[in-house]
Amino acid sequence: MWGVVIAFQNYSPFMGVMDSPWVGFDHFVRFFSNQDFYLLFRNTMAISLLNLVFFFPLPILLSLLLNELRSEVYKKWIQSVVYMPHFLSWVIIAGITFLLLSQSSGIINKMFVSLGFAKYDFLTNENNFWLLLTIQNIWKEAGWGTIIFLAAIAGVDPQQYEAAKMDGANRLRQAWHVTLPAIRSVIIILFILKLGHIMDVGFEQVFLMMNGAVSDVADVFETYVYRTGIQQGQFSFSTAVGLFKSLVGLLLVIGANKIAKRFGEEGVY
Repeated sequence: MWGVVIAFQNYSPFMGVMDSPWVGFDHFVRFFSNQDFYLLFRNTMAISLLNLVFFFPLPILLSLLLNELRSEVYKKWIQSVVYMPHFLSWVIIAGITFLLLSQSSGIINKMFVSLGFAKYDFLTNENNFWLLLTIQNIWKEAGWGTIIFLAAIAGVDPQQYEAAKMDGANRLRQAWHVTLPAIRSVIIILFILKLGHIMDVGFEQVFLMMNGAVSDVADVFETYVYRTGIQQGQFSFSTAVGLFKSLVGLLLVIGANKIAKRFGEEGVY
C-alpha cells in the first residue's frame, strides 16, 4: 500500500518515491475534470451492472439444479464440463469468439449466408459489445462459481428436507423454502464482495475484444490506466485512477455490509 503515495506526487523513477515532488490532489482534479471521465465511468458501470444482474444469479441457479441430480456419476460429469471454461485464458476465449462471430470468416455468419440471410455485424457493433462481454463471462465463470454454493448446500441438514416432504413440499418448494434460506448468508457475503469489485471489469477480456469501431463503449478504467500508465509513463496519474477505483469499491462494501447487518445478516465483518 505504500506505493499508493505516488498518486499524490509527480513520481519519477529516477528520483524515487522519497524525492519526487508532492502535488497533492492535482492528479485527481485532472482526472475528474477530464472529458473522458464520464465515458469511462459509464462503460465500467454498465458492464459491471450487467454482470451483477445476469451473471451473479446464474451460479446460484446452476448449483440448485446440480443439487437436484440424483446420479453422482452424471453430476460429477456435468460439474467437470461446466468447470472447464474457467481454466481457459481470455486469449483463447477471444479467439473462439472471433472464430464464431467474425463477419468475414465466422462460422455463424457462414451459416447465415448458407441459409440465405445477410451477415450480421457481431464484433464491431457498439450495441452488442456489453452483452457480448456478459455472455463470455457467464460461459467462462458461471460453472466455477457454483463451487462455493454447492459446498454451502452440502451443509444443509437433511432432516429439513424430510420435514418439508412430510408437509407436502415438492422438489421446487424444497429448493425455495429450505435450500435457498440455508445458503442465504453465503449469497449475501458473496454479493457484498462482488460490489467491492464493481469498478473492475477485467482488463484482459475488454482489451482483447476492443477494436476501433467499439472504442466508445469499450474504453474502461483499466484500459485507460494501461494507456496512461504503461504506454505513456504517467505513473502518478494512473495510480490516482486506480486509487479512485479502490475507494469506490471500499465504500460500496462498507455500505452494503451495514445494510446487511441491519437486516440481521452476518455480513463480511
